[in-house]
Amino acid sequence: MDTLSITQTGAPPEKDPVDRRAGIETLLSRQSHWPLVEPGPNDAELDLIFDAALRAPDHGRLRPWRFALIRGEARAALAEVLVDVAAARAPGEPRAAHEHRRQKAYAAPVIIAMGAAISSATGIPESEQLLSVGAAAMNMLNAIHALDYGGFWATGIDTYDANLKAALDFEPSDSLLGFLFVGTPASRDRTALRPPRTLHVREWLGPSCV
Repeated sequence: MDTLSITQTGAPPEKDPVDRRAGIETLLSRQSHWPLVEPGPNDAELDLIFDAALRAPDHGRLRPWRFALIRGEARAALAEVLVDVAAARAPGEPRAAHEHRRQKAYAAPVIIAMGAAISSATGIPESEQLLSVGAAAMNMLNAIHALDYGGFWATGIDTYDANLKAALDFEPSDSLLGFLFVGTPASRDRTALRPPRTLHVREWLGPSCV
């Protein structure tokens, strides 16, 4: 029997351990980058990034993931919104005092607002639905890194502002969980060190004796 027939009818050939290690090395080398500059991901690359998000664990198949993609000229509209919502939080101050807020809209070529559509009718805890969106965010950050871009997950006061959530066309019942800033790292000189595993990992061998 030739090799082709064996491959088709038998067990698939084992992967090269070097190839498996390469995938892990990609994960291990991911870190947050700031600042971020042009270029950002193109349409095909953004499709891959969002496809990675939609592979996140999802208890009950609720699909709570909601994303708003902001880029190009839409960043100017976002800049105005950021000033508006900041001014609304401080009605006693002049709007000009919040003009610096518009800079956030231009901090990266691409901004992804991340929301969670929480279902209260399923019996699945809200925390699990939020965690699913968090897992989707991590999948996106890994995909962004694998495509050789930089990503930065930011929250801050704007994340929890109902006026901003409404301006971004999320539903009133949605939770806004932050923003992914995506682009090309202005510098790759800094390397984030991973903490020692021993500070965060332990092996459980059964209940402790009392």
